[in-house]
Amino acid sequence: MSPVGAQAPTQDYWRVLGLEPGADPTALKRAFRLQARRWHPDLNGNDPQAEDRFKLVNEAYAVLSDPRRRKAWEAGLGDGVDQAGPDSDPFANGFPAFEDYLAALFGERRPPRTEPVQNQEPPGPVTPAPAPPPPVQASSDLETVVPLTPDQALEGVRLELDLPDGTAVEVWTPPMAGDGWRLRLAGVLPGGGDHFLQLRVRTEEGLRIDGLRVLYALELTPAEATLGCTVVVPTLAGPVKLTVPPGSSSGRLLRLRGRGLSRLEQRGDQLVEVQIVVPHDPTDDEVALYQRLQDLANGA
Repeated sequence: MSPVGAQAPTQDYWRVLGLEPGADPTALKRAFRLQARRWHPDLNGNDPQAEDRFKLVNEAYAVLSDPRRRKAWEAGLGDGVDQAGPDSDPFANGFPAFEDYLAALFGERRPPRTEPVQNQEPPGPVTPAPAPPPPVQASSDLETVVPLTPDQALEGVRLELDLPDGTAVEVWTPPMAGDGWRLRLAGVLPGGGDHFLQLRVRTEEGLRIDGLRVLYALELTPAEATLGCTVVVPTLAGPVKLTVPPGSSSGRLLRLRGRGLSRLEQRGDQLVEVQIVVPHDPTDDEVALYQRLQDLANGA
């Protein structure tokens, strides 16, 4: 029987960190590092939910790593977090850099910053200092195209990149990413250049993913667009028939409801964009026909 006044835990902190209940401290710390890196706001500029998710990950670790708080949470006495006092929100004044945040949390030592010492006399003979290395030249920005499947773009995926100087970089793509998104890895190149990741989320059938929406470009001849037609278009669930209304100009969007991706309680649509194409090398008969259409348009 639960104690009098006990409440159900407001969050399943084990699930937040992706762990089975009762995981050991080493696994707890490893999972926290992984989730904190994934959701740190500085690494998820395109995801408006990253800030709240990062705070939840921090809260989960604070409770599960503290025996007193964890015991209270497991007993159903609230979430184990003291909501009162100035420390209730450690991020009230912003988010620290990710590596500095981990170093402060785990008590890890970081290399001290060195500054030149002014006006000090050497105690003895001075050994000439070696010549300084040549200055690092500022590098231009680079861009890498990263192909993703629709499912990877929907849920987010962990990427490991090898930069030109041999540095390995780990980054998570934000959930519900879209084709053409550009993610910026600021200052990771020698000389302080940025490395951009351009996400490509397309299928072999020509479908493009944009969050929960699916986009498809439908090419029609002028006659098909003018008179209307029935065509077969691909979707993520297989081909379907689509009726194109007469008088459809380029840029017109036709909606296939519920044919997009789904996540939680949301489901997107597929948008089919009409694109009118003309013959690249028209025959004499086609030229004569288009000339006649032009004359009719001019009232001849």
